[in-house]
Amino acid sequence: MTLLNTLAGIFAAQIKETGPINNVAELMMAGGYIMIPIVVLSFISVYFFIERFSFIRKSSVIDEKLVDNVVRELRNKRPAEALIHTRYNNTALGRILESGLSQSAKPAKDIEGYMESAANIEISVMEKNTGYLGIIAGIAPMLGFIGTISGVIKIFYNISLADNISIGIIAGGLYQKMICSGTGLIVGVIAYSCYHYLQMMIDSFSIDMQMKVNEVVKEL
Repeated sequence: MTLLNTLAGIFAAQIKETGPINNVAELMMAGGYIMIPIVVLSFISVYFFIERFSFIRKSSVIDEKLVDNVVRELRNKRPAEALIHTRYNNTALGRILESGLSQSAKPAKDIEGYMESAANIEISVMEKNTGYLGIIAGIAPMLGFIGTISGVIKIFYNISLADNISIGIIAGGLYQKMICSGTGLIVGVIAYSCYHYLQMMIDSFSIDMQMKVNEVVKEL
């Protein structure tokens, strides 16, 4: 009960000093200047996630009809027609198959090598900018901890200037560090989750793409 009463006194002192918090914006502002880069990182992470999610979702479509058409043309010994099907398909799988079928005069092993190289390029394009989400996942919590440290410094600085220690002196610094730490961790968790979700999408495409490429290679 003593601990609960102490915490209640701290928040009461902070509210008395700054007034009641009416909305999220005021809550963020109470965290101090360190909240600015944390909020900016949150917007950046959301932007990169939406942009990459849209791109990966569009590019990673596995067109079953395309694979069936290509396999049928190859079985009928018509590689030129099979190549036409891939050129009219604006997906990563279409470009991968096109890179191999455009070299249909070469041995099957070489064609498979061309497809593998194209697949690596497509996956690298999908992974573009996802690394920033990983960086934000590490930086945001650190910035929150910096806010925590600055809050502790503020507490001890105020104590050093005062003749006695009271709840009112430590309330401001404690309140600030709690907001910074909490926000930094939330932004870090969101960025971390977004990064790994995109990686899961890419890994899923990679597996499905390899299966379809193998179907085509068997017909060469």
